[in-house]
Amino acid sequence: MERARILILTASIGAGHTRAAEAIRAALAAHPQAAAMQVDVVDFMAREVSMIHYLMKRIYLKMLRFVPNLYDVFFRIAGKNASGGIVRSAFAQVMVRTMGRIIRAYAPDLIIATHPFPEGAAALWRTRHGGTYALAALLTDYALHTIWLVRGVDLYFVATEAMVEGMEVRGFDRSMVRAAGIPIASADYAMARDAAQAKAGLTEDLPTLLLMGGGLGLGGMDRTLAELETIEQRFSILVVAGHNAALAAHARAVASHSRHTIRVFSYTDEVHVLMRAADLLITKPGALTLSEAFAAGLPLLLHDPIPGPETENAIYATRRGAAVWLHPGERMAPAVEEILAHRIPEMRRAARRCAREEAAQDVAADLIALMTRKRGMYGTEQNI
Repeated sequence: MERARILILTASIGAGHTRAAEAIRAALAAHPQAAAMQVDVVDFMAREVSMIHYLMKRIYLKMLRFVPNLYDVFFRIAGKNASGGIVRSAFAQVMVRTMGRIIRAYAPDLIIATHPFPEGAAALWRTRHGGTYALAALLTDYALHTIWLVRGVDLYFVATEAMVEGMEVRGFDRSMVRAAGIPIASADYAMARDAAQAKAGLTEDLPTLLLMGGGLGLGGMDRTLAELETIEQRFSILVVAGHNAALAAHARAVASHSRHTIRVFSYTDEVHVLMRAADLLITKPGALTLSEAFAAGLPLLLHDPIPGPETENAIYATRRGAAVWLHPGERMAPAVEEILAHRIPEMRRAARRCAREEAAQDVAADLIALMTRKRGMYGTEQNI
């Protein structure tokens, strides 16, 4: 009997979209009906998928690194109802041919997109060619943005109930939107601190700071390390440099003469261990990082958000008491000292209230239900 085919389309623009896609794949693989499904993940912006898409990604990443304010302008234009529709349509038109090649290669019964580019292209392809696949979209931030809001998507997954209400105001039927949270990898987010510290290689009983900047190692961590050197109290500092080799080398150089104990990690699949070992996470506010910190009950000190979506993420976490947002001109050292001295317990509780550890499993269950309904509508043999 032919297995049902699920295609997860992501975009390697930062790590968050890809990490959400992998969390969904893992949840589908662990589902009781996994044997009846073929699940594939495709990076829509990979060089081997499309050189044009890949070049667009490179331009985007250069813009984030060197002219982030220009990205802010683009984000705001794309977020307006009128101009946002034009931007979304333009990207879909450019990318729809590649989407056609992917659909012919994988013949999916269901597509779920964790980035708006493949979402828009898949919706346009289905409109033009009458595809029978179900189409879902997973929003990977804590605020709505017009570029995601495509007519013709069967099911949306958003982070919060407020986002559901926002989509309803924009004319979307509430029944097609789920407040599932943001999927994160299944892990032991309740690991005991002592066990986590031992696994992280820490041997001294010191307040522990975790520094992260996403998969690209962004977020001014060199400045953060310099600022922490001005604090007299000793810390254990865990630095996750991601794929940023220059940052990793710089952090190791700092570690060689620091009063603090500094351990440096490249890209790691054990973020949950480092989060449970830490007392405070200092990071830019990527949504997946926030979601993992919420699950670990880890307070956050946020800085250097990418203009646009990460600014909205910072607002969300700060308003709920799980984070302190360090604005331009504010010094980090006093904020670190104040949080560690007075605010850790209340911020831990606030983070836990935001947690949605089962998001990936909930999304997987809803995807299977959607695919079953869609296959039934078109008279396709039921395998799940």
